[in-house]
Amino acid sequence: MLILFLFSWTICSAQEVVVYTSVDKIFSEPILQHFEKETGIKVAALYDVEASKTVGLVNRLIAEKNRPKADVFWNSEVTRTIQLKKEGVLTPYKSVHWDAFPKIFKDSQYYWTGFAARARVLIYNTNLLSDKNVPDSIFEFTQPAWRGKVTMAYPLFGTTNMHVAALYSLIGPEKTEDYLRGLAANETLIVNGNSVTRDLVVEGKIPIGFTDTDDANVAVMKGKPVKIIYPDKKGIGTLLIPNTAALIKDGPNPQNGKQLIDYLLSRETESRLAFGESAQMPLRSGVKKPAHMPDYSEIKAMEVDYMEVAAYIKQTSRFCQDVLAP
Repeated sequence: MLILFLFSWTICSAQEVVVYTSVDKIFSEPILQHFEKETGIKVAALYDVEASKTVGLVNRLIAEKNRPKADVFWNSEVTRTIQLKKEGVLTPYKSVHWDAFPKIFKDSQYYWTGFAARARVLIYNTNLLSDKNVPDSIFEFTQPAWRGKVTMAYPLFGTTNMHVAALYSLIGPEKTEDYLRGLAANETLIVNGNSVTRDLVVEGKIPIGFTDTDDANVAVMKGKPVKIIYPDKKGIGTLLIPNTAALIKDGPNPQNGKQLIDYLLSRETESRLAFGESAQMPLRSGVKKPAHMPDYSEIKAMEVDYMEVAAYIKQTSRFCQDVLAP
């Protein structure tokens, strides 16, 4: 009886993969369902809770480090994935698709691979701003003409936090902090989340704001009076925030985990995410995407070292808490 039980457990376990994902369930679940259908491997998914952002899952993975329950971490960004690498939670895996992605979007030691990126964009209300009056650069927002006319999410969490950390990395702490002080002095409206900045702009309560392409695309698809700007094409470029796929060290189903990662990094998955409501930009060439979606090379992607960006997260949070508290 014991032998039969162990055999049955082994068969069941071999047909399962456990994934923790910070990608919104509405976007990630269909991808995982496609994987199940195509491979026959059952996916046990733990989805993020919006209130805790990615941090909740990261803390859970760290807590489970000595007895891992997950096989794969599918993260909607990269800095927390890098944190997990430093904590020893991840193990290297070079996917069959690894070479297809640009060097900037993957770990040189194979601990994670980036794909299907969101961009940090500006969204503006076309009833309040004409195309000729929109800014080319985020650095214009410290000028008097934009006093009280700009909104952004509280930069202690999420992609706004990463955006500021990227500025620390690219232009240096001193210039970044001067810029943030300038935003505060210019009465930039700080709100609780990128979707809130989008909604304020959609409703015409404020002309322009920082957000992500997935949030902005929802408004565009609904025909709202808004347009998207990929800023700083002539300057530092637009920050891209890739999804990341990483294998958990000593996870219960490593082979199935590798198979899931290969699936996430496939052309088919990047294409599905591009055509979906989240409008995530493919990072490998030759992927089918909507005609209106630019190639990442066309928008001038910000050339950042994501490892360095991750290293600035804590400093960014401390400064923003003091200067840009809502």
